[in-house]
Amino acid sequence: MLSIYCGRSPLRTCVSPAFNEGPHRFAECKVDFPKVSVVMPTLNEAKNLPIVFAKMPAWIHEIVVVDGRSTDDTREIARSLHHAVRIVEESQKGKGAALRAGFQAATGDIVVSIDADGSMNPQEIILFVAALMSGAGFAKGSRFLQGGGTEDMSIFRMLGNWGLTHIVRVLFGSGFSDLCYGYNAFWKRHLPLFNVACDGFEIETALNLSALRSGIKIIEVPSFETNRVHGQSNLNAVTDGCRVLWTICKEIFRRQTYDAIDNVDGSHSQIAR
Repeated sequence: MLSIYCGRSPLRTCVSPAFNEGPHRFAECKVDFPKVSVVMPTLNEAKNLPIVFAKMPAWIHEIVVVDGRSTDDTREIARSLHHAVRIVEESQKGKGAALRAGFQAATGDIVVSIDADGSMNPQEIILFVAALMSGAGFAKGSRFLQGGGTEDMSIFRMLGNWGLTHIVRVLFGSGFSDLCYGYNAFWKRHLPLFNVACDGFEIETALNLSALRSGIKIIEVPSFETNRVHGQSNLNAVTDGCRVLWTICKEIFRRQTYDAIDNVDGSHSQIAR
């Protein structure tokens, strides 16, 4: 695997003087802090959960573990590791199906999606929350911003991600630097704006494109991805890459349809930023 390091400087998005002193100082400020729900799809992640939960911030409102019929002790271990764990059993296969169920079940003001394999650091959640509290409606992780990086991406996957990201930048005028990454956060009230009908890994792209289409403010947050600790990923670079490309094609058709409707009736809905 190729390791990429984009620097280690903290995110300096304009949020508040306290945040510029560091994310931990920002978290300690006496503000009306929103309730944060962490949505975590699992499938036989019993060995990884203790590693992930050990880094989970104490102020998290709840952890929604969406389990896809694990055959190990995933559910029992999750309950034993954190007092605020909620188990949602999802019979339908796929990361997309799991995230959809978790998003609906979340009760917090902010919803954060994170993997259970140990590749995403829960200590970065504060950066996503800070981005949302600074005025964003959607905060998306990026491994290619300064402060981010990856240890878990082959040259083939990197080129595929770069190509798909470039297509979206050209077609939709986005400033995305990392299209295919699942560490994201958004205000729960915005959930109806998102097209989350996908069942597989392409849901990450669908969420990004839906946020872009809706007009809400998007902020990218640097994130460092490590290797999966235990087990093997279900991601298939070719198959899932094709599904992502098809998701982009459907977005093109959807926008053309919306433009045609706008031309007929002259109306166009606007989402407050």
